[in-house]
Amino acid sequence: MAEQKKTSRKRTIVKAEGSAETKRTIKEAPKTGNATGLRIGAVVLWLAAIGLEVLALMIFCGNVTLSFLPISTLAQVIIMLALDLVLVIIGSQLWKKSNHIDPASEKNKLKFWLWNNMGVIACVIAFVPFIVLALTNKDADAKTKKIASIVAVVMLLIGGIASYDFNPISAEEKAEAMAEYGDTLVYWTPFGKVYHTDVDCQAMNRTDTITEGTVEQAIAANRTRLCKYCENRDAAIETE
Repeated sequence: MAEQKKTSRKRTIVKAEGSAETKRTIKEAPKTGNATGLRIGAVVLWLAAIGLEVLALMIFCGNVTLSFLPISTLAQVIIMLALDLVLVIIGSQLWKKSNHIDPASEKNKLKFWLWNNMGVIACVIAFVPFIVLALTNKDADAKTKKIASIVAVVMLLIGGIASYDFNPISAEEKAEAMAEYGDTLVYWTPFGKVYHTDVDCQAMNRTDTITEGTVEQAIAANRTRLCKYCENRDAAIETE
């Protein structure tokens, strides 16, 4: 690890092997992972979520009763929908991470859009059919129908927001960033959305713990663009 510059605040550098000395806490970034494996995991979870949706609908229609759960039919439906939501969100997080490891090309507009919205699409499939069929079920109790539909709509909204990738990247953008910085170490904070080339960047002054890794690792961690301060600093250095 390259020697870090001193800062005005006492911090601790934690090296990969666990040794420490005073300065700033810097953690080594984990490996990027396997995009294919993550995508397979996401699809499996989404299919399981759809299965729970079907089960929730069957319980709602009275076709199935979970005798091992001594609670009302409505409560059973809500539990199935809640598990549905959990699986949808976990699957979407895996899918989003896979897209940052192996992003789609912007040259194929349809695939790029689908790849970056697959989590939202899965969420719609996992809730909208239940909502439609529940609302159109003429045999269901009106109160039960209303509550179940409202719960499903709320979960649809939560799942959709959690599944949407607010920070997508294309294959071209990733290739450009990697060509620019290669294996140069960059840094990012636990809750930031950018990476930094300067370990003492002012944007990280209030962070005691940062992570270091390559640009590829930063992008895999959902830090898809360079900090503006570091970008201006690097440009100034190049012109000197």
